[in-house]
Amino acid sequence: MPRIAVRGAGLHYEERGAGPETIVFAHGLLWSGRLFDRQVEALAPRYRCVTFDFRGHGRSEVTADGYDMDSLAADAAGLIEALGCAPCHFVGLSMGGFVGMRLAIRQPRLLRSLILIETSADPEPEASRRKYHRMNFAARWIGLGPLVKPVMQIIFGRKFLDDPARAALREQCRRQLAGGNRMGIIRAVNGVIDRQGIHEQLERIAAPTLILVGDQDLATPLARSERIHAHIAGSRLRVLPGAGHTSTIEEPAAVNAAIADFLAGLR
Repeated sequence: MPRIAVRGAGLHYEERGAGPETIVFAHGLLWSGRLFDRQVEALAPRYRCVTFDFRGHGRSEVTADGYDMDSLAADAAGLIEALGCAPCHFVGLSMGGFVGMRLAIRQPRLLRSLILIETSADPEPEASRRKYHRMNFAARWIGLGPLVKPVMQIIFGRKFLDDPARAALREQCRRQLAGGNRMGIIRAVNGVIDRQGIHEQLERIAAPTLILVGDQDLATPLARSERIHAHIAGSRLRVLPGAGHTSTIEEPAAVNAAIADFLAGLR
């Protein structure tokens, strides 16, 4: 199990492919690098693909602190440098996008391009903060399992949730969400919902940027991606039909095509 020590945390990572350019994938809250299995499968023949688990997630170490977005961005920067990935194409979904924007603003030398999927530059809306803090409090006492169903209603779109042909995939996702480390997830949720906004800093991003958002995304709806698009010069915005907040699983072919087209255009 490959693990690298970064800023006091053992981070699990995986590599596939050996192309001349590297893509680093940063997952969303509650998930792991496995969130990008279908993207790695499609892109590894042409690129070196690196996935990793943020601290407290997947097979990475559960630390006592370090879950705020600035710390996670520093973790990602340390991993990129330690693995010799820079400059890389950085793909971040939701929480991974929070991290990607901070890297592009503060350490632009590390990035060749930035791909943001279902994310936001704004702080968490107050109504959502209250709801997620209540869910986090419940998780502390009853565990993650009972909360998976309401969480899935937030992070997946209706198309995916109602499709009989994807019942087995939904169950696989349910097991993965329920199987996280309770304390790691609780700390990570606090880091996400208490994050500071960085919208006023977006104009500092110079890396070529692609923004993807599902038209059924409830957690970070289209308007938030439009705000990012409006403030990153030259960025491209694509809306993914039928996708919710987890399009890499819900509509992988559309995500793969959008990423491949964007990267090909850069060449």
